[in-house]
Amino acid sequence: MQIQRRHFNFLMLGAAATSALPVSFASAKSVGAGVSELASLSLSEAAAKIRSGAITSVQLTQACLERIATYDKKLDAFITVMHKEAMTTAQQLDAEQKAGKLRGILHGVPVAIKDIIDTAGTRTTGGSALFEDRVPTEDATVVARLRAAGAVIIGKTNTQEFAMGGGETSYFGPSRNPWNLAHNTGGSSSGSGAAVAAHLAYGALGTDTGGSVRMPSSYCALVGMKATYGLVPIKGILPLTVSLDHCGPMTRTVEDNALMLNVMAGYDKYDFTSVEHPKEDYVAQMSQPVSGFKLGTPAGYFDDLDPEVEKAVATAIALLAKLTGGVEDVSLPGVTHLGNLGGLGETLAWHEQYFKNAPTKYMLAERRRLQSIMDANPKATDYIRAKWEIETVRRKVDDAFTNFDLVVLPTQRILPPTLNELIGKVNDSKTANPRVTSNTQPFNVMGIPALSIPCGFSKSGLPIGLMIAGPHFSEGKIFALAKAYENATTWHNQLPPLSPDTKKPVVTAHS
Repeated sequence: MQIQRRHFNFLMLGAAATSALPVSFASAKSVGAGVSELASLSLSEAAAKIRSGAITSVQLTQACLERIATYDKKLDAFITVMHKEAMTTAQQLDAEQKAGKLRGILHGVPVAIKDIIDTAGTRTTGGSALFEDRVPTEDATVVARLRAAGAVIIGKTNTQEFAMGGGETSYFGPSRNPWNLAHNTGGSSSGSGAAVAAHLAYGALGTDTGGSVRMPSSYCALVGMKATYGLVPIKGILPLTVSLDHCGPMTRTVEDNALMLNVMAGYDKYDFTSVEHPKEDYVAQMSQPVSGFKLGTPAGYFDDLDPEVEKAVATAIALLAKLTGGVEDVSLPGVTHLGNLGGLGETLAWHEQYFKNAPTKYMLAERRRLQSIMDANPKATDYIRAKWEIETVRRKVDDAFTNFDLVVLPTQRILPPTLNELIGKVNDSKTANPRVTSNTQPFNVMGIPALSIPCGFSKSGLPIGLMIAGPHFSEGKIFALAKAYENATTWHNQLPPLSPDTKKPVVTAHS
């Protein structure tokens, strides 16, 4: 461990003199220059142009729908595309804009919603045959807030069945990574990652129990934020492990992410996980100077890295060391053993009756998982002790940040694997690579905010992500550091090599 850590520090010093050269990819030419130009706007740019009257919500919505028609057959990013509803909403919002009425900062901007998040009148399937025809009567709190801010909900994105894995297992077929269609997008917010990266929506909602916002953001070259536990309500979201569940925005830029979190964050008294916290303006905080920030590289999070991940992250941290007050080795509480509340029964608490009544409605991977929990017959006392320990960690973790402000580390230790590799493991009853969530899940346990931002590409063109995390309610500082890094690099400007002629490779079928 120590040898690898010293090796990383050596790489970081060497990288300080190396500029982060962008990878050159083909522009995503599609169904016309006008459509591509509109779809390539950032969420913040699109919102500003609607406010000024330069473009309309109908134009933006049509552009997204045209790209969905062209590319979703390759990406499988959406389970449900809300053509009629989206256009009707866009027309109404344009009429309001002409009358001088703006609902909010997202007025007229099309966004996508992960299909475990309830949308009134539109089915929410959880990526499962069990809920193939389930239509909620109420919006999840976060969806209601997006609508109130003027967002156009353009569709429901693909997901690992009930968010139980890395995005390779969905009743509707796995989503494909826009950077290479043979590869995994990361999960479980797989469709949200693919949709935003391929410019099918300007932003999307994902959920994050062990890394499911940050993993697809890393694999798809996006910005993804898991805020402080309880800051964003999860009422109306199909649960995985409630004590670890978060909902977060996935976007193409830092400003877009901060803007969406401004809308999503806030107390909901009907959500028992929700916490009261004064309203903050993350877009404004994004502009604070970072030159005085002290950064830490936490022990244990740099071991067993893919060499290309190691090099990209070292280069990124070397740049951050120049932008801030410096970087030093630090330690965070050890919490890896606390990430199995689901295995101690919390996941089964919600699924038990469904699973008993209709086990064959679940896909094989999720059926095995739920059955293994039932067979283990977890003790309530073990679950309660684990909950006590997690609550203690969450109260103490901020003390670790006494001499530094934020930590920086790889989001993922590996590059995006192929779907065939992942599906083969499922078919052979093999467990997932433990390195997939080893850097992300600890921050769900600690309940502190963590954001993934693009920091490079492999030689084969696969994205690599850098994670920035801090103590409770340090979202403003995280956004500021992420924005400073984004301003100093060009990774967020790269486009996937996707065209209408891109071939969709065949992947292994689930057994």
